[in-house]
Amino acid sequence: MNAYDIIRKPIITEKGNEGIANKKYTFVVAKDANKTQIKAAVEEIFKVKVQKVNTVNVRGKYKRQGRTEGYTSSYKKAYVQLTADSKAIEFFESMA
Repeated sequence: MNAYDIIRKPIITEKGNEGIANKKYTFVVAKDANKTQIKAAVEEIFKVKVQKVNTVNVRGKYKRQGRTEGYTSSYKKAYVQLTADSKAIEFFESMA
């Protein structure tokens, strides 16, 4: 797996935007990726230094629309904390 297969997309939410000031970013990642692979992928793509990575497996929610019912897709979420001396990720800076 290359770095772009591991990091799927950023998560832009109110809670996620609060962490940008502290250099903490949130991404949707591949389900089978572990913390060391996620760390290496973020460092390769954004050219930053990662201090730590926390991961969460998010289960799909039960949704209903009219007579149709089912579950949304489950995914894996990664919280990435950068080191204090690392530069910020420019993509997120434009959001804040």
